[in-house]
Amino acid sequence: MKGTQVSLRGIDFERFAQDFRNLDQNDPGSWPLAPRVAVFLALLAVTVALAWWLVWNDQVELLETRQAQEVQLRENWMAKKRLALNKDEYKRQLGEADRQFGALLKQLPNKAEMDSLLSDINQAGLGRGLQFELFKPGSEAVKDFYAEMPIAVSIVGTYHDLGQFASDVARMPRIVTLTDLDLVSKDGESGVLTLQASAITYRYLDDDEQAQQKRAAAAKGQGAK
Repeated sequence: MKGTQVSLRGIDFERFAQDFRNLDQNDPGSWPLAPRVAVFLALLAVTVALAWWLVWNDQVELLETRQAQEVQLRENWMAKKRLALNKDEYKRQLGEADRQFGALLKQLPNKAEMDSLLSDINQAGLGRGLQFELFKPGSEAVKDFYAEMPIAVSIVGTYHDLGQFASDVARMPRIVTLTDLDLVSKDGESGVLTLQASAITYRYLDDDEQAQQKRAAAAKGQGAK
């Protein structure tokens, strides 16, 4: 160290500071190299900051959005590719589902077969030696493609025979369900019981009835608007 000059690894800080003194703002071209480089770097930093704030920031957000969309599109493409590769299997499963639905649909009688089904339920009870005190079909409840008919029944017989009757109904080729079961003793008689229940049968709607249902649903939808 000598005089007022301080040197650190070849850098003369005193001279470097001197370059920034007494600068002529009206003639930057006459400035020493160090101030000119410093001003250039400052302007460059301000330009980059303004460009980031005004332009690049939105572009970065747009880029991130596009990248997320690319990931989503790639996942959709992979899903569709898997569907395409398994197309034959899906067709087979769809055909199997249609076959099972058709088999279930055949278990529903049409309107002309309902009387026969009601007779079969009645005969199932008589065949077990049961006595019907009540066998009263109710009003149909129409659904999308089928209708439900509840039948109020009151049957007298032994516990064993009533159980066999319920089993016979369950094995019928047509769908019949027993609900709201109430089993009570018959006037104190030994082993004799009264079964009160609701037997629900189902039938599918014919083409005219289904068309009528669709028209009614469409009219209801328009009325709601």
